[in-house]
Amino acid sequence: MCSPTNKLYAASISAPHAWSSGNLMNRDAEDGTARLADEIIRFIRLGARAKSMLNTGEFGAEFSALMLLFPLRFMGPLRVTDLAEVKQADTSTISRQAAQLVKAGLARREADQDDGRATRLAITPAGITASERIHETRLALLGEALGDWTPERVATFADLFREFNGSIEALVRCDAAATSRENS
Repeated sequence: MCSPTNKLYAASISAPHAWSSGNLMNRDAEDGTARLADEIIRFIRLGARAKSMLNTGEFGAEFSALMLLFPLRFMGPLRVTDLAEVKQADTSTISRQAAQLVKAGLARREADQDDGRATRLAITPAGITASERIHETRLALLGEALGDWTPERVATFADLFREFNGSIEALVRCDAAATSRENS
């Protein structure tokens, strides 16, 4: 999968501990938290490259905007403020991304039944098709990457990753609440 001409890159993703913040701070390389921090940084770097493998350019919106299709598909029409809360992002960012989806024909604005002054964003049939294709491509790429793993190992990793994400979400919520109180 890795180009033989890009040996420096291959070495950097297989040995992040050699230069990462965990070792710059003289942490013990065997410390699980430091190793996890190194792997998270590695995952983020790889994620940017993997994102390009999804070939989302044909849909007419940025990748981050396309990721709004999933909550719209499974939660139904949402106000931009509610979508921002779901995605844990700034409302102005979500508004810009929503405009991309509308322009690309992947979502539409509709009147909010509860408040005639407000609008909600709803996924269109083209948006459903796009989200299905992105989802299928993502599953195929993960299937290829995890092809040597047993189903039990994949399930265990998924359980641990969900638990990890839950812990991070709880930490972020606590920090957001503290910051909100401090700014009041």
